[in-house]
This record gives sequence, C-alpha cells and structure tokens, in this order.
Amino acid sequence: MKISGFTIIRNAVINDYPIVEAITSILPVVDEMLVSVGVSEDSTLDLIKSIPSDKIRIVESEWDMSLREGGKVLAVETDKALKQISPDSDWAFYIQGDEVVHEKYHPAILENCKKYVDNPEVEGLVFDYVHFYGTYDYVGDSRKWYRREIRIIRNEKQPQATPIAAFRDAQGFRRGREKLNVTHSGAAVYHYGWVKSPVQMKTKMKNVSRFWDEGDKHNKLLKSEDFFDYTEFDSIKKFDGSHPVVMQDRIARQNWKIELDPSKKKFRLKDALLYWFEKKTGRRLFEFRNYRFI
Repeated sequence: MKISGFTIIRNAVINDYPIVEAITSILPVVDEMLVSVGVSEDSTLDLIKSIPSDKIRIVESEWDMSLREGGKVLAVETDKALKQISPDSDWAFYIQGDEVVHEKYHPAILENCKKYVDNPEVEGLVFDYVHFYGTYDYVGDSRKWYRREIRIIRNEKQPQATPIAAFRDAQGFRRGREKLNVTHSGAAVYHYGWVKSPVQMKTKMKNVSRFWDEGDKHNKLLKSEDFFDYTEFDSIKKFDGSHPVVMQDRIARQNWKIELDPSKKKFRLKDALLYWFEKKTGRRLFEFRNYRFI
C-alpha cells in the first residue's frame, strides 16, 4: 500500500499559516508529500524547502486570482496538486495549511487505509474536526463548525468519466455532484485557522477574503479595524486534551493573551434548542454532510 500526501500553500509567512507543522504532522504516514507552492509575496517557497524530509516533492503554481467566486481557485489548485501525486499510490491524503494531525492518530489512519485499500466501494475516509479558537485553549463547539470532512481519497488508477475532485472551495471532495462513499479514519484533524493574535487574524481575513469575494463585503472588511474581536462567538469550550508534538514550538511562541468566557452563549432560540439537543444526544439535527457513510 502506498499513500501520497498533498497540499497547496501560498503566502504562508504573511498569513502565519502553520504549514510546516501541517506537512510534518502527516509525514510519518505518507510515502511521499506533494507540496504545491503558489507564487507568493513572501518567502513561502524557502520555508517549504527548509523542511528536512526526502519525502517532500515541491511543485510551483501560478494561481488564477480571477477565479474568486466561492473560493474556486482553492479547488482548482487542489485538483492540480492531486493530479501530480504518484500514479501508483493507493490513497491521497489531503491536508490544508492550517490543519494538523495528532501523532496519536497515525496507527488508526494506517490501519484503516490498509483495511479498505482493496475495497473499491470505499472512496474516501473522513476525519473528525477540532476547531481551535482565539488561543490554543479554546475550541468551537457549536453548529457553525463542521464536525467531519474527507481528507483521504482513493487515488483511482484508471481514468474515470467523472473523477474525484475538490468540492466548492476544497473543504472536501466529490465525484461531480455525487457525494463519495466513505468510512471513518479513526482520527481527527486539529484546525488552527482561528488561532492568531487579534491583529494577525484580521490581517489574514483581509488577505484571504478575496478568494471568495471582491465586492462590497470585501471592501467593507478592508476598511474595518485592524484587529479581530474574539468575543464575538456563539459557543466555545475549554480544550482539555493535548496538542500534537509538532505544534509545541509554535504554541510556546504565542505572544498574545485572550481571556474568553466559555459559559457565555450567544444563540438565537432555534440554535439554542438545536445546541441543547446535540449535547444531550450526540446527534446533530439537519447536519450538512459532504459525504455518504457506507
């Protein structure tokens, strides 16, 4: 069995993406790591080249910034990267620039990849998500945060009429409009995209919002204050687990302090009832799923 990792990245330094940690976190479970580096305004390419691993293969790409509607450019670049992994790989493991996999999950990921490698009905593996917010001490626990998404897909050896491809802004994958048949990876992804200083968070938001829109909404964001107000959340909770080893140095460098109160909830009545039901039963009613369990 062979697994290829792949990712896309652009302006990682300016936007303070933990891309080195993201890549490093899955290196132990992949046989190669394809990193597609978009032409950047900073030293992103040098940063990727500095990662000491002979598994990494770097390709460079020019992003078409005219493909803004719905984050389409992110899907286009993800598909370009997917097409460049080794054709003899059985699985393709996608990781985004602000996602990290805890080392405790490596055995389960490998076990499930091996378990289903010869079962063509399984087109992908989904991961649970832990969304950190503000600092490394809090996680979002409301319905606004997606619970699961596909991160490992089958690398189809034979050309298909409709191939597996990134869906919408590359949050997940589909075959055309058809949801993929999946099983669970037994693992979780730690999402750190909302952990930055208030100033850096707003800088990132202003920089990346153009991937989705350059109209009035984007212009309003550009004119907004230069710091993000982390108190504007609906529901968070304290994180009581451990972070991946690859994140320890970054966590130690945290140079901002935010005190948030997890006891405060800001819900409309309908959302409050749905939140209560989910916490009581573990079921999320009316959940959007970008996949189909088999």
